[in-house]
Amino acid sequence: MASIHCFFRYPVQLNTSTSTSTSTSRVPFSSFSFNCLRCSRSSSSVDAHAAANKNVGDDVFSVTSSSEYDVDYLGESTKGDFNLNFDRLQPFGIDGEAALDGPIEEVARMEAQEAEHLLNDFGIPSPSSARNSPRGIFCSRTLNLRSISAIGYDMDYTLMHYNVMAWEGRAYDYCMVNLRTMGFPVEGLAFDPDLVIRGLVIDKEKGNLVKADRFGYVKRAMHGTTMLSNRAVSEMYGRELVDLRKESRWEFLNTLFSVSEAVAYMQMVNRLDEGAIGPELGPLDYKGLYKAVGKALFRAHVEGQLKSEIMSKPELFVEPDPELPLALLDQKEAGKKLLLITNSDYHYTDKMMQHSFNRFLPNDMGWRDLFNMVIVSARKPEFFQMSHPLYEVVTGEGLMRPCFKARTGGLYSGGSAQMIENSLNIHGDEILYVGDHIYTDVSQSKVHLRWRTALICRELEEEYNALINSRGQRARLVELINQKEVVGDLFNQLRLSLQRRNRGRPAQTLAATNMDDQELTESMQKLLVVMQRLDQKIAPMLESDGELFNKRWGFLSRAGLWDKSHLMRQIEKYADIYTSRVSNFLHYTPFMYFRSQEQTLAHDSYSYYC
Repeated sequence: MASIHCFFRYPVQLNTSTSTSTSTSRVPFSSFSFNCLRCSRSSSSVDAHAAANKNVGDDVFSVTSSSEYDVDYLGESTKGDFNLNFDRLQPFGIDGEAALDGPIEEVARMEAQEAEHLLNDFGIPSPSSARNSPRGIFCSRTLNLRSISAIGYDMDYTLMHYNVMAWEGRAYDYCMVNLRTMGFPVEGLAFDPDLVIRGLVIDKEKGNLVKADRFGYVKRAMHGTTMLSNRAVSEMYGRELVDLRKESRWEFLNTLFSVSEAVAYMQMVNRLDEGAIGPELGPLDYKGLYKAVGKALFRAHVEGQLKSEIMSKPELFVEPDPELPLALLDQKEAGKKLLLITNSDYHYTDKMMQHSFNRFLPNDMGWRDLFNMVIVSARKPEFFQMSHPLYEVVTGEGLMRPCFKARTGGLYSGGSAQMIENSLNIHGDEILYVGDHIYTDVSQSKVHLRWRTALICRELEEEYNALINSRGQRARLVELINQKEVVGDLFNQLRLSLQRRNRGRPAQTLAATNMDDQELTESMQKLLVVMQRLDQKIAPMLESDGELFNKRWGFLSRAGLWDKSHLMRQIEKYADIYTSRVSNFLHYTPFMYFRSQEQTLAHDSYSYYC
């Protein structure tokens, strides 16, 4: 009899009917029974356990240290991996070597079946089934979570999710007030969150909002609040690509914080086109108008009225997530150092974190108890790019003093990512940073520091469900497109036969050469009519594809039926993993090995079975 930890973190007794005498028979894991000791063991045994000050399994397992790690066959560090001490297995009645007898394929098949049964008995979804759900964690680049020593978190729209209609709606309202003060006509305008989605790009030269594919080609566009036709899009953008490096022209909507700004700007483009903006504001083009809207929204943030309102009634703006603190607690107890790195100031951070975390933590824990280090007013993305003065927050009122070196458990303002690395003696790919902003959080931490990265995108849940509900229509659309392709192939062959015949040359085959002129032309006429009718059916279906997610822009991650959106390309390039919310980590473990999925290529369908 021995003890291990059960899924619920309480010690459990492990009983096996196998004798501890020398036995070479393999003992399957499913033969063990588990008795939770939380209620059954006496107080004296609890005292004895505490006095021993020893974790269950210490004699049987060891953990690969940072000085002894290797690199596995997928190129991932083995730091943090569990190792089995075979010479200590005798108390369990298991001969470690005998347990591995036989072909590993057969051993693995049996263990996998038993593991699946146990997961079902525990009521725990397997990683594969968890991945195939709206709240899965999706992997772009293989990530061994065991090798991660520290996990840093952004706060806004990451550790806490705001009600977009409430938060961005109020930001929009304050923006409109400031625009009115500046002399802009805003009467009759209202916040419409469905007007834009994350991942769109503002063309500040043309007053347009565009959706680009992974290559930068514009697939859909809106001028003001009016969607442009396919022909207009082709004429306007057919010979140019969206290039996010040209910041003077293109503005990428990286985060949900961009929604209020984009809605206000597109509505004001309408007012500019209508001539409703008076000459007293000076000669304004679309780029100047964007600066004016940005200035109005910036004032809404820096003047403090918006955040003061949210702090006074956080329950109106924040969507609670009881699972979130437990997910972080698992990570902390697994030995990960947790960091909070936010651009928000101390007072706002403390108030919102208390509201979102404290009521869901056990044993009177506070949110500060979760984190090894807290950085407020971090000034990201510069936080990842350069060094700023560091201040320690020393009182509950936010009083600060200059500081030259951070320490574990501290609360700081400013500083830099390199300062964190030096303080914790943890560097580069030993750190995972989790945030919602493609550029500020994910791109810059990876580009400058080679941190591992995770993107939080709450809209994934809605998109996943919309894709599931669209499967039927998408399958019919693909079937029609395939039918047109076959009909079109025959039409093209007949057209080539006609071309060769008119030039006095034989057709591609004897059968085509022997067709008389009337048969050839009638066949082509019939096929052409079929293709034209198919086009009339396919075009509106393509136009409506994705409308279950957004009627104007379609799916977040797609541009067209098969291609990826520019946003999805950014996610794949900079985010190692991505998911809809931080609490999704609770459905996995702090020891998860995330493996990227097979990336299909255009020629895969032709070579896969060769």
